[in-house]
Amino acid sequence: MLRIIRKILIALFVLQLAYIVLLRFVGPHITLTQLGSILEGNGCKRTHVSMNAISPHAALAVIAAEDQLFPDHNGFDIKSIQKALKYNKRKPGRVRGASTISQQVAKNVFLWQGRSWIRKGLEVYFTFMIELIWGKKRIIEVYLNEAEMGKGIFGVEAASQRYFKHSAAKLSRREAALIAAALPNPVRYTVKPLSPYVSRRSEWVMRQMNNLESDPDVQAIIYAGRR
Repeated sequence: MLRIIRKILIALFVLQLAYIVLLRFVGPHITLTQLGSILEGNGCKRTHVSMNAISPHAALAVIAAEDQLFPDHNGFDIKSIQKALKYNKRKPGRVRGASTISQQVAKNVFLWQGRSWIRKGLEVYFTFMIELIWGKKRIIEVYLNEAEMGKGIFGVEAASQRYFKHSAAKLSRREAALIAAALPNPVRYTVKPLSPYVSRRSEWVMRQMNNLESDPDVQAIIYAGRR
């Protein structure tokens, strides 16, 4: 029995490792989050595009809004995690997250939504693996294609078409900032109709974009894959 269990575990490890490597080159057909959106009746509007077909403003905006240390960390922002743990301990009725873009990709692509310790442990594993196998440029590309950016809207191409009636390649600085400003909760904080929160936060996002844009490591990521 133990031998059978060991073989099953080895097979599962090999299969998930092969899947991680495969997604280094192609996008996932569908994720559990997207499937959940369909089952909840929200649909799943999504069009996968390459980085070459996404405005550099979009990558810059999500880094500015969600994870300004993205070019520098190994998948985890330890200081932010420590601050979040202290905050959650002081105020158990509220929950503050500290997920990096890499962690969000690991959760969005490989896992389900939720806050269980099992899911969190798997998130750590998949974050480590995509940092190791994919690298930053692929991680940001997958994020821009898979992140929920509105009710039933996944990825920046679908969001751009829905909110601004043009492709992600044509996103202006302001438009990219509006999409990124909604990311903490894109179902609650809407781009259209424009919620007060998104309107206010987009101004902050644009200021952060101005601060980060000249960083060589940020430039290497936002201009990745462009000809």
